[in-house]
Amino acid sequence: MLTALLVLVVIGTAIDGRAPKIGGLAIGLAVAADILMGGPLTGAAMNPARWFGPAVAAGAYADWYVWWIGPAIGAAVAALVYRYTLAEAS
Repeated sequence: MLTALLVLVVIGTAIDGRAPKIGGLAIGLAVAADILMGGPLTGAAMNPARWFGPAVAAGAYADWYVWWIGPAIGAAVAALVYRYTLAEAS
């Protein structure tokens, strides 16, 4: 969910040509919301690199697939949702 929110905001504000040019502010607010919502649960792991560094330092690789596959699926779902519901018809 964290990655999906971030990807939707990035596509909607920084990539879509119809959007006002406030991508940096919107992306920053999305990251802040992700941290506030997901920080206590996952350490705000919005991408696999955020999990991988602490995992290497701690030597704890249990359930690695959750931290790699979850963000990939979230990003893919967000991209598909944007493409088929919010994107401009071509």
